[in-house]
Amino acid sequence: MDSISQIALGAAVGVAVVGRKTALWKAALMGAVVGTLPDLDVLINHGDPIRDMTLHRTESHALFYLTLVAPLFAWITAKLAREMHLFKYWLLAVWLVLITHPLLDTMTIYGTQLALPFSDYPFGIGSVFVIDPLYTLPLLIGTGIALARKQFTGLRWNTIGLAISSMYLLWGLAMQFYVGTLADKSIAAQGLSVQQRLVTASPFNSLLWRVIAITSKGYAEGYYSLLDSDPVISFVEYPRGEDIYTLVRSNWEVNRIAWFSHGYFKMEEQNGVIRIADLRMGAEPYYTFTFEVAEHTIDKNNERIIFITPKQSIPAIKSEQSLQWLPRRIMGKTDQSLVEFLMSE
Repeated sequence: MDSISQIALGAAVGVAVVGRKTALWKAALMGAVVGTLPDLDVLINHGDPIRDMTLHRTESHALFYLTLVAPLFAWITAKLAREMHLFKYWLLAVWLVLITHPLLDTMTIYGTQLALPFSDYPFGIGSVFVIDPLYTLPLLIGTGIALARKQFTGLRWNTIGLAISSMYLLWGLAMQFYVGTLADKSIAAQGLSVQQRLVTASPFNSLLWRVIAITSKGYAEGYYSLLDSDPVISFVEYPRGEDIYTLVRSNWEVNRIAWFSHGYFKMEEQNGVIRIADLRMGAEPYYTFTFEVAEHTIDKNNERIIFITPKQSIPAIKSEQSLQWLPRRIMGKTDQSLVEFLMSE
């Protein structure tokens, strides 16, 4: 999740755990600061954007390592607060703030390697978008009211904020499952040969859902809003570039994206430049994580693939049109996908 959400969650958890033992501002400040620590790994430069992407949310988000460092951070917190007699309460608070950070991240689709060092599997559920105000606002409001009121009466508001935000996450999981059942019916009705499919929340809301499926011909994309009148998802198929993948599959960076995306990737070549895109994050035709990985040259009878240091390719997004499409699609006022909407403008 975004930094504001993690700060809000950390502060709310801190107040909930030690709010009865210390000043609420201390509990909230500790939670906010500790809740941001795992994301400081973004400051590490691993040498290229693919490594930076796939090595984010690794050791700093692993439950085992966070549990190991929790006593140290709890000791520092208790020392700074001059409350060493409350060390066991600070330890519980710090540990909960640390582990709820990656657990919340796991609800997004990105990929969080929770189980290191035992497994590097990148967990990503996709039931909530990385930025969703309806998750974050209850936490901010609950903790804000708690800090503004007296200690014991304010704690109740903090608890309410935590409860509402947690129920919102459960709502997202339930709606993701529901849309998945509709997607399976629509896939069968359209006769698509699907190898795997994924349902993810669209930006900033949990009403509109995007379905991506890997098919025998490439990949298919469809959308469903809970406000749609017809519970049928229309899929559009696109080429996935399997022939290009055959040429470059020996490359470490290409295989890294294929692994990290759980197979939800596409390859394309344009003007001799080969790119790979993670299909999970973005929407046709814009994908946030698109990388140039090789140059393809054909000179007379010689064909060469030259691997290059990966470069992230930032899509030229038609932001105004995209922002117009999103609320219309959420409200069910159009059944067009983003790419269809852009082509009709």
